[in-house]
Amino acid sequence: MDYKPVGVGKTVRNARRGLPEAGYWKKFQSPVLVKEYGMVTSLEFSPIKPHDLLVTAAMRLQVYNGRTSQLKKAITRFHGQARSGSYRSDGKLIVAGDDTNIVQVFDGASRSVLRTFKGHQDPVHVTRFLPNNVHVMSGSDDKTVQIWDIPSQKAVNVFSEHTDYVRSGCVFAGNANVVATGSYDHTVRIWDVRANRCVTTIATDEPVEDVMVLPGGSVAAAAAGPNVHMFDLLMGGRVLTTLGNHEKTVTSLCMDSAGGRLIAGSLDHHVKIYNVQSFKMMYSMAYPAPVLSVALSADDTRLAVGMASGVFSLRRRAVSAKEQALAAPAQRARLGTHAHFTRGAAYKGGDDDLRIEQRRKRSLADYDQFLRKFEHSRALDAVLANNRTGLTVVSLLQELVHRDGLAGAL
Repeated sequence: MDYKPVGVGKTVRNARRGLPEAGYWKKFQSPVLVKEYGMVTSLEFSPIKPHDLLVTAAMRLQVYNGRTSQLKKAITRFHGQARSGSYRSDGKLIVAGDDTNIVQVFDGASRSVLRTFKGHQDPVHVTRFLPNNVHVMSGSDDKTVQIWDIPSQKAVNVFSEHTDYVRSGCVFAGNANVVATGSYDHTVRIWDVRANRCVTTIATDEPVEDVMVLPGGSVAAAAAGPNVHMFDLLMGGRVLTTLGNHEKTVTSLCMDSAGGRLIAGSLDHHVKIYNVQSFKMMYSMAYPAPVLSVALSADDTRLAVGMASGVFSLRRRAVSAKEQALAAPAQRARLGTHAHFTRGAAYKGGDDDLRIEQRRKRSLADYDQFLRKFEHSRALDAVLANNRTGLTVVSLLQELVHRDGLAGAL
């Protein structure tokens, strides 16, 4: 049996104060404040680099350059308040609704109107492209949700089970047959486009301001009142937890690219970040006005927040050289070069690899060597003669007490 060295005690340090991940979110610095023509009701980044920012405010959509943050173009083909500007997955088309009850599809490059959908009786607050890129979902104050076919310009589905305004909605990534909507009738509904019916109804305590489905499609988040409710869709909408860190109505939700952090904006002037595994708040940011919309770019480097004052804030995170190297595609070393022969030298292995550790045998201190031979008196002399720290001396005395050897050593 190997000898176990004397365990030298450690002093207790003061616990670090501050929220976890604070360092990461604090890197979103130097907020740029841009004044718009009205309340910023919707923000969305393009899924394609350089991830231009689409801002919905007043009677226009404005596109800001992803690199310079300067105004790139404006779409003003609206006769009422514009609502819910959204990109298609390829970044080429933009869809938006307005208060004149219509839904329009625009060419992102030329800004021309490609399609106009007429069928709602009241203002349209929700528009989204379905993952198949040929259908559009819209939700309106006329209490209906409609699915539009872009080529034929006709409604292929009309869902009318909501009993109040439909103010939020989302699609399931990779599944064009299911959509989710939230309404002021205190419900979240999941619709099956193929069956043309509602398959799940989830009740909440407050009107639903925003709803989104987490990656994987098994968990949904709904902003209702000052709370964010997490629902298990595989269990028929069972409540997993309620995040109640806000003091006023939560108005907008978004996710980071990895699907591990949920970002919520509220009328209490705060944006808060939650861990969707532990359901704990990780960080909080304060803003000068009530928050109406939030968006995070696909590369997690820019955070946009729209406010009721008609201003939106754009924060940028500096990317380290190491992160850039990991994100950049690997270049293949040319045959016969030094890089070719040394390739793989820095490989650390994967998380699921079997690692065989080789531990180097640690040399024992002189007092440990005496203790190993039960020479208690010489061990005490050694620890006192070599100017050891007081903590080491106390630890040795405690070991001698445990061995009943202190009297003999003295």
